[in-house]
Amino acid sequence: MKDAGVGGLIVGVDAASSEAAIQNATEFGTFVPLFASAGLHPNHADELFDEEKFRALLKHPKVVAVGECGLDYYRPEDAESVKGLQKTVFEKHIVLAVELEKPLMIHARPAKGSLNAYHDLIDILRSRKKEYGDKLSGNVHFFVGGVEEARALLELDFTISYTAVLTFTSDYDEAVRFMPLSHILSETDSPYVAPVVSRGERNIPLAVRDVVRALARIRGTDEETIREAVLENAKRLFKLSAS
Repeated sequence: MKDAGVGGLIVGVDAASSEAAIQNATEFGTFVPLFASAGLHPNHADELFDEEKFRALLKHPKVVAVGECGLDYYRPEDAESVKGLQKTVFEKHIVLAVELEKPLMIHARPAKGSLNAYHDLIDILRSRKKEYGDKLSGNVHFFVGGVEEARALLELDFTISYTAVLTFTSDYDEAVRFMPLSHILSETDSPYVAPVVSRGERNIPLAVRDVVRALARIRGTDEETIREAVLENAKRLFKLSAS
């Protein structure tokens, strides 16, 4: 990563992984730009959300985002009560994000053949945006929504991030071209979703370069323009301008 000029955000999905993210970002962040996030993934929403513990983790100087948090409706066996619990836990993340002035790192995965998780997410964010205004910010990671969902998130001034999925499907090209470059981030979601050149293998952070290439191809823009834009977007969202 150092040789390639690649930095990263290590994402926590529960208390233990959030602590590990902070430890790794601290230990290895001396020679590679590494940061962390802390939160409770919606698939862990049935675990106790220890607000004080997460508040303490989120105050660590290496933590630049609250999450991974959000809504996951992908499992058909999940009852409405599970979705309700996910919404409740997500709302708690929003309160902490506003309190600590850090952006949300949002996971939204709809049911198969649907975009329902995005619709519920946008409804919640619209409601809270009215209450908190510009204090509420964030990124919707691994975005697989369409133009209308992208438009709604843009109106809320939220960013969206794309993975190497763009290297092996054109399903999201329209939304990629629609969203202003100022509101797009690149990510890998490592160790998952390797780019087409290494499908079936463990994904690594260096694959973010494949994402940048795909964004450039889809948008008809040179790679350097995309690289500079997503870097500046990340600095702005995560308040890294001085880093």
